[in-house]
Amino acid sequence: MCDRCHSPHHLPLATKASEARAWDSPANRQQIIWSVVCQIPSGRTASYGEVARRAGVPGLARYVGRTLAQLPPGSQVPWHRVVNAQRRISFSLDSPQGQEQKLRLEAEGITVEKGRVAKRVFEG
Repeated sequence: MCDRCHSPHHLPLATKASEARAWDSPANRQQIIWSVVCQIPSGRTASYGEVARRAGVPGLARYVGRTLAQLPPGSQVPWHRVVNAQRRISFSLDSPQGQEQKLRLEAEGITVEKGRVAKRVFEG
């Protein structure tokens, strides 16, 4: 269970010494990505690339996106806090996913204008 978001769907981050071994298993890779996303505080966002960097795999931003797309229904992982490098919601704003992400971000006090979050709430 994650210490930060208390999700039963993943474990806390492994120690640095064991992180390299953790990447040997696809399930462990998901756990690490989901744990990093849980560390993004409410009211803040991070890019897919920043999540990859924090997970120890810089340059794998697209892998982060694919991993978040595999979250189980009802997950408590705050996937909505992850946006692209231009600070934009990656989903079309007309799509159900884009609307849900926008609503979740706004519920945390993040202003979304034309699909983009303010620089002050972004780590990229």
